Amino acid sequence: MYQIKNFQDNDDVKTLDSLGPFSIIEYQRDLSVSPSSAMIAYYSSHMNVRKRQVICDLSKGNVTVQAGAMQWMVGNVNATTGIKGVGDLFGKAIRGKVTGESAIKPEYTGDGTLVLEPTYKHVILMDAADWNGSVVLDDGLFLACDAKLKHKAVMRSNFSSAVAGGEGLFNLSLNGSGVFCIESNVPKEELVEITLQNDVLKVDGNFAIAWSNSLEFTVERSGKSLVGSAASGEGLVNVYRGTGRVLLAPIAKMPIV
Repeated sequence: MYQIKNFQDNDDVKTLDSLGPFSIIEYQRDLSVSPSSAMIAYYSSHMNVRKRQVICDLSKGNVTVQAGAMQWMVGNVNATTGIKGVGDLFGKAIRGKVTGESAIKPEYTGDGTLVLEPTYKHVILMDAADWNGSVVLDDGLFLACDAKLKHKAVMRSNFSSAVAGGEGLFNLSLNGSGVFCIESNVPKEELVEITLQNDVLKVDGNFAIAWSNSLEFTVERSGKSLVGSAASGEGLVNVYRGTGRVLLAPIAKMPIV
């Protein structure tokens, strides 16, 4: 039996969202400051630059998290590698190599509480059911998910997606039923959602953070010819074709210090 005080009940802490086993809290002010950093902390809080954390209630479901993301845990919590055998280990190692994600993501079971490391990025909760059970994530966004979700490496539709687009050839795909968390440079309120019905979306840059696995993803010239692409000034664009959803950020990925 355990009790947690001065955490979620702290008047400086606000619960932003809860879904499945996950809750997101946000610190309204950074009180752990020195005279030299007080001004930065003050203006940061007013510009929505705040620390956020994910709390996992394991009594509501087992969770898989990005390697190194755990900060503390209390109660009946067991950490495993989530590996089912040699073949599973080999598959995860290959998937981690091609997607750039950690090869082994710890799985936490039990009925206690798990708290992840704080981040200044925006943490967004999503339900795989809203993506017809299969969603593809841009590199480096995955933070945690319901352990029931299966992880797969999804290859781009053509080799030019990696070579011409300057990106990896594979992305991480989450499949099945459950909730997942991603870390985004922009808040959920600023994400643009586009739903395609046998149509095409062309994006000049790396702005998509998630898209339906049902979509065909390629990198193509913006025009039908090299001359047309040069005339438009755009060159190569990311193309999402078919039926499904795409989430777009208003800015390209950038590091958050």
